Amino acid sequence: MKNPVSRFRLATLPLALCCALPALAQTPATETVAQLSAPQLPETVVTAIRTVQPLTDVLADVTLLDEAQMQRSGAVNIADLLQRQPGLELARNGGPGTATSLFMRGGENRFTAVYIDGVRVDTQSGSGGAPWEAISLGQIERIEIVRGPAAAVYGSDAIAGVIQIFTRKGEGPFTPYVGVGVGNRRTGKLEAGFSGASGAIDYSLGVERAVSRGFNIKSDGNPDSDGYRQSAASGRLGWKVNDAHRVDLSGTASDMDAQYDGFAPGNDDHALSRLYTLGGTWSAQWTRNYSTRLSVSESRQRYETVPSPYLTKTTLRNYLLHNEWRQGGHLVTAALERREDHLVNGPIDQGRHQNAVALGYGYSSGAHTLQANLRHDRDSEFGGQTTGGLAYGYAFAPGWRVTGAVGTAFRVPTLYQRFSQYGQPGLEPEKSRNVELGLHWAQAGSAFGVTVYRNRITNLINFGAPGPCSDSFGCYENTGRAVLQGVTVSGAHKLGGVNLSGSFDYQDPRNDLTDKLLARRAQRTLKLNADTRVTTGALNWTLGAELQGVSHRWDNAANTNRLGGYGLVNLYASTTIAREWTLLARIDNLTDKDYQTARGYDTAGRTFYVGLKWTPR
Repeated sequence: MKNPVSRFRLATLPLALCCALPALAQTPATETVAQLSAPQLPETVVTAIRTVQPLTDVLADVTLLDEAQMQRSGAVNIADLLQRQPGLELARNGGPGTATSLFMRGGENRFTAVYIDGVRVDTQSGSGGAPWEAISLGQIERIEIVRGPAAAVYGSDAIAGVIQIFTRKGEGPFTPYVGVGVGNRRTGKLEAGFSGASGAIDYSLGVERAVSRGFNIKSDGNPDSDGYRQSAASGRLGWKVNDAHRVDLSGTASDMDAQYDGFAPGNDDHALSRLYTLGGTWSAQWTRNYSTRLSVSESRQRYETVPSPYLTKTTLRNYLLHNEWRQGGHLVTAALERREDHLVNGPIDQGRHQNAVALGYGYSSGAHTLQANLRHDRDSEFGGQTTGGLAYGYAFAPGWRVTGAVGTAFRVPTLYQRFSQYGQPGLEPEKSRNVELGLHWAQAGSAFGVTVYRNRITNLINFGAPGPCSDSFGCYENTGRAVLQGVTVSGAHKLGGVNLSGSFDYQDPRNDLTDKLLARRAQRTLKLNADTRVTTGALNWTLGAELQGVSHRWDNAANTNRLGGYGLVNLYASTTIAREWTLLARIDNLTDKDYQTARGYDTAGRTFYVGLKWTPR
């Protein structure tokens, strides 16, 4: 039986928030704000409908991160950065490089589609999802986070949302850069690269090396320090053939060697993660109104553990022909797409493909904005899957807009879930239906937004008791239903010389059959940020503080193993030394809080980091 008290609280919270809007618009909030946000954010979004849109036309719940915000974050990897954003949580088995899950709006890690420069990144081993531990934060110029189902645009996987990562693009004169950073636990980082443009050619290339002695991630395991070593590189090359045609090439590579504590005592266990992406795009503007984009891409992910013998390799290939027609406030899109997945894992050597056709229509005029999408995917194993999305926005007063959206999505089982010793070939795709409402306000650099959502998942794949699979330990099975519902509140405001921003998430991600909360997801998360500028002598400093509060979670589906809530305080300071040198200092977990995001695996205590970067201007 459902808990009527929790249901009543969730149902009445949006009403209370809406009534409090005038007061909340003046309260502190996080630096990452949904949709209508601070003016320094980029003015266009690519990820929401897979084409360039003015931010004011975007109806999805989005967050944009630029390079300055990422530099200031001091994060050592992308998962640490993203879990500070609204609607996102992190669970990790120890430190950087170990198994990492990112939950968007309470959805499983596999329910978020992830792209790097338009190249799809996923793993077909285990339950699937992006290998966050293998993605390097270096050379990233911009991140777009889109919350809510987007299968009508991207096909399988985008049940909870989409995250797209953009590496640095060349522009202007030749510009080199060099950066170095050091921290406690023998942490060090060295990066170098250059970017620029000459005539019709633009280019960018960067490399990074990061190391850390780490800490003992399992107090009841081997009494050793579990560190990591990561090497990464990225490059982009663009050629403007003429005013109507352009060719772009991009590639990234990351090699992570992270220590962890396995099940065999005394072993020096290492997890070796490698991720490569490569993509090419031809963009053509055939007429004033009509344009096309042809993209071919591939990603390869390799994960191995030593001395414990385990190896899995995933290859994804994607082919996309995207068409756009623009006329006044109208935008019509049509796309043909093919995706090919392949997995090698022990005795498994399997592949599959999906062919899709997608249509989209957008309209923006005056106070009204409309977006409709429809897509049909034909899977080589599961047949046809049709998804759709419809969103509408109405600007009912200066600075105010209300939005509403409905959408469906799906995810096909991974090849491992079907063909491993724990798998069942007859598994069905997971499916979802989502509805959400939003209210947004923005004026003179201040912003406020509230989004209420309810996403119902059916055919949820869980790892259950022994059954029809060949292993006596357990089997993957379509036995679950889940409801992901909640409220995200975010805002930004400048009070005197202090920039305030923040977000609050109240969510209730539950197993609809048992009425238990889904594992490792908190019901309440608060994220606050404040920064200001201070002048001391010839130096102008940016000083900031972050606060993150997370309520308790359960580590298992039965809700019997409790993970305590925690609060973290982070401080940072940055300044420009001379004209071409930037200094960053950061302290994370200032109070040395002891907490866990996965039962039995410790997280980092107080962490110090100082970085220096040279970029000629």
